[in-house]
Amino acid sequence: MPLNFEPIDLQRQTEYLKYIERCPQKTSDYSFANLWGWAPAYGLLWAWTDKLVWIKQTIPHELYWAPVGPWENINWDVSFNYFLNLSEHTTIVRVPERLIECWQKGLKKEPTVTETRGAWDYLYAVPELVELKGNRFHKKKNLLNQFKKNYVYHYLPFESALIDSALNMQNDWCTWRDCESSEMLSAENKAISRILGSWEKLEHLMGGAIFVKDEIVAYTIGERLDEQNLVIHFEKGNPVFKGVYQAINQMFLENSGNTYQIVNREQDLDDAGLRKSKLSYHPVDYIKKFQVDL
Repeated sequence: MPLNFEPIDLQRQTEYLKYIERCPQKTSDYSFANLWGWAPAYGLLWAWTDKLVWIKQTIPHELYWAPVGPWENINWDVSFNYFLNLSEHTTIVRVPERLIECWQKGLKKEPTVTETRGAWDYLYAVPELVELKGNRFHKKKNLLNQFKKNYVYHYLPFESALIDSALNMQNDWCTWRDCESSEMLSAENKAISRILGSWEKLEHLMGGAIFVKDEIVAYTIGERLDEQNLVIHFEKGNPVFKGVYQAINQMFLENSGNTYQIVNREQDLDDAGLRKSKLSYHPVDYIKKFQVDL
């Protein structure tokens, strides 16, 4: 029975959250806000069964993403043969490590698995990024202190009243970074606009903003994954203000994320500069992800 793929629908958000709640490993890719925000860029569709939500990417070409649901309670041989046309080559991307383990145990024919390092999620201890103690974080703490010393600032938890200010700053940020010359930055800009435009309808969103006098100089948008974990989707700062990125990172976690143990700061996409930046905050773990060919 072929799957019936349809556009990601905001009206099914609450239903989808019940599926991801039952997922043994929650990655940044499969949060609802991430699917909703990036759906136009990747041509994302989903299909529903009683136990799983299957996700398909159609841009720039057709791929499956990992299905979402209680992986450990699925008869995978039956599910794959029933729902997917395995007479043809099938590629599944962004497959978390725990799901690989389920497939290796549950499939009669072992799949071909390829590590995709650029897709790994970086995990950090929230208390470490709030306190920034010790030599490991000396440079970060120093830049944070310079920001606090040099500017008259205030931090605000993100709310709908800040959307216009954030979007204006985002437009400026795109001018500084020339988003139109980068396919990825241009797509990210559209995803940010889509998510902020749906702010009041999206469950579990959270964020923060820093103002210097009356000017927004940084904002961050995150999302609750579960009681212990949150994910940072976007973090933008005005580079004129030295230490602004260290400030928004620390102040958001201290003020708005301090009930969580782990913050997921998503992938580095094999970008050398982004990888260096993410490693500089000393991740405590990763969620490894893979490509699977069936």
